[in-house]
Amino acid sequence: MSRQLVIVGTGLFAEVALAYFEEFTDYKVAAFACHARFMQGNTIHDRPLHAVEAMPEAFPPSEYDVFVAIGYGRMNRMRQRVYEEVKTLGYRCATFVHPTVKIWSSTTLGDNVFIFEDNTIQPFTRIGNDTILWSGNHLGHHSSVGNHCFIASHVVISGSCTVGNNVFIGVNATFHDSLTIADDCLIGAGAVISKSTKAKEVFVPASTKPFPKNSEEIGF
Repeated sequence: MSRQLVIVGTGLFAEVALAYFEEFTDYKVAAFACHARFMQGNTIHDRPLHAVEAMPEAFPPSEYDVFVAIGYGRMNRMRQRVYEEVKTLGYRCATFVHPTVKIWSSTTLGDNVFIFEDNTIQPFTRIGNDTILWSGNHLGHHSSVGNHCFIASHVVISGSCTVGNNVFIGVNATFHDSLTIADDCLIGAGAVISKSTKAKEVFVPASTKPFPKNSEEIGF
């Protein structure tokens, strides 16, 4: 029997979550929700939009699960606050793992986790609560990722690494093995991390500069 799901969020990630949950799971997405002060309109994709404050009455926690589909704003704390709020309301948070992703018996997953397609999750790994892995990442053996993290696409985390809480990792970042990435670190796209970090450090590689001639001038 399918179980009912409420997606908390109204942005692009919420729309994507709707597509994945309905295509690949037994969940039926019954509604969307956000805080009353942010409500614009009454429906999203033909589902009713409700205020989070009124959710327990409209969608009893005994009958509905929740997925908090909010992005990485403020180092994932926007999503974290809403996740913690719906947990205090008594809801169970759903976790999504794309069916093509192998999850080993030695791997532990938290709740409100979303793992897209083409992720490689090796044995003896851990992914904490409320953490998002977009498509195409590699999480090496004996590595862990903390709570409230966001890992963009094509990130390589080598074996025996520890990623703390509230970490953002941009596309194509690479981590050498046996590193500790402290809480609240911001790792920019394309960064190569070879040493453990301190809390709240930011790593942003230099951007590629435009060539002095345009495409017509170089005769391409």
